[in-house]
Amino acid sequence: MLTDKCKKCRRAGEKLFLKGERCFTAKCAIARKPYLPGPATKSGRPRRASVSEYGAKLREAQKTKFSYGIRTRQYENYMKEAAVKAAGGNVKAGLFGLLESRLDNVVYRLGLAESRSVARQMVTHGHIMVNGRRVNVPSRRVFIGDKISIRPQSAVKGKFKDLDVKMKKYNPPAWLRMDKAKKEGEIVGAPSAENI
Repeated sequence: MLTDKCKKCRRAGEKLFLKGERCFTAKCAIARKPYLPGPATKSGRPRRASVSEYGAKLREAQKTKFSYGIRTRQYENYMKEAAVKAAGGNVKAGLFGLLESRLDNVVYRLGLAESRSVARQMVTHGHIMVNGRRVNVPSRRVFIGDKISIRPQSAVKGKFKDLDVKMKKYNPPAWLRMDKAKKEGEIVGAPSAENI
């Protein structure tokens, strides 16, 4: 079944990996329907129009917002913070560093969730702990040295049933360390544009 997430990928013209494992299979909407969403017209399927410079920048911003599951106001706040921190440097790298250090993204990058939306739901429902304390704010920023784990009471839930099998074949990025036996991750470095 085609969902709103799949339409966002089709509109962007590339895979944004919003559906987790499904995006790596032949069921992916981009693989099945590589054209724009919408009804067919008399002249055929809708075509991509030429895009102005402003339109290209807007599309890139939309792709980032869709990928990380944030709203426009949050995106603008992250942009302002990245611009202040960069101070004439690389704002794009600063922006992605801030987005990658969100708790929901770290849970996804550690391999505890199949997509960022599932990771956000896990955090919101209180299944995730940071430094031994239960956290339910997906946008919470994590720092070097923070330890992320699954709450012991939540480890028996259905979401985490097949986690051992998935963890065997998954390797987190270089800035994260994962203890697969304990299902506990640690931030060991800062995310950079190269390993995103």
